Amino acid sequence: MIFVDFAVRNLRRNWFRSLLAILGIIIGVLSISSMGILGNGIVLSVSDSFTSVGDSIVVSPHSGTGGLSGTTVTNDRLSEQQILELSRAVSPNKVIPIYTGGDRITYGNEKGVASIYGMDPDDMPTMLTVESGVYLRGNSGAMIGKTIADQLKVKVGSKVILGDGTILPVVGILKERGLGLDINPDNALIVSKQWFSEHYSVKGYNEAIVKASDLKQIVSVKQAIEKRFNRQDKVVDVYDTKSILDSILGAFNQISTFTTVIGGISLLVAGISILNIMMMSVTERIREIGIMRSLGTRRKEVRWMFIYEALILGFIGSLIGGMLSFGGGYVISLFMLQTTKYLFYPSSLIAIVYGMGFGIGTSVLSGLYPAWKASNLNPIDALRYE
Repeated sequence: MIFVDFAVRNLRRNWFRSLLAILGIIIGVLSISSMGILGNGIVLSVSDSFTSVGDSIVVSPHSGTGGLSGTTVTNDRLSEQQILELSRAVSPNKVIPIYTGGDRITYGNEKGVASIYGMDPDDMPTMLTVESGVYLRGNSGAMIGKTIADQLKVKVGSKVILGDGTILPVVGILKERGLGLDINPDNALIVSKQWFSEHYSVKGYNEAIVKASDLKQIVSVKQAIEKRFNRQDKVVDVYDTKSILDSILGAFNQISTFTTVIGGISLLVAGISILNIMMMSVTERIREIGIMRSLGTRRKEVRWMFIYEALILGFIGSLIGGMLSFGGGYVISLFMLQTTKYLFYPSSLIAIVYGMGFGIGTSVLSGLYPAWKASNLNPIDALRYE
């Protein structure tokens, strides 16, 4: 189209000014896309940091400090009778009672502090995954979390020493599980509940994990527990891990949106720059517009000529900015998250598309008023303009 050619000609004629406008769009698209990639990476990282416990309900004594992954032995516990009542209330869903505590642990010259979890060996495959070795059977020995095993250089068959000198053979090393909302076994020793009770001289559990067989039943199971234990006085605290996880991810999604908005500010500045450039272009070409109008060029065609200029600036800037955004996202992910694996997720790559779309849209919007003003110039006044 001839008016596209006119738009290209004018941009070439004022190439330095056009270059500055394109540079502004590039910076804007780069900022908004990189911030979008970072924000999405943060959300994905947090999601990966928590284990898949959406099917769990955590029940702990109301006055205790067991709660979500407590690591201290307290006097407030769930009795065997309460565990039995809990099992009846949530039947046929599985109930896993757990002792929680903490202790010093030594292996060779390496020392550390680990959480101690005591549970029925039959329940361990439901909660844990062994990476090497075997699941604990019976009341002797222990399994160890991946993080603490790497820290102390423990292997299957090693014997670790607790703070009181007790020696425990390691029968299995657990697969890394990530931060959980029920238990955190990566930095823990897993022993049988009988061994824990006898060794620490305690009776009663710090918490119980209810594994819902159907995610759709989580609300009803939680209500059944509340109805059974908390009808008059609050006896237990009940945590729905799916709701907690959803709340956490929701908060980080808001952070992601906020970082993207920050990146969008630079794009807004670029839009203002294009508006200014287009207004200067209209002023400089008033006589040219007058001649075009006197030769029969319609207002719509003049309007589109200026819109094409803005569109070309936005398209070139957005295209270059989009390509650079991939590299920017790579660098910022590596620096902030220490990993680039989230860069290749569709939800991260779509941020580049959004950034380019906003870049082009901002450019076109910035060119609408100058285009309207140019198309509404009086031809006679435009010809007389000096």
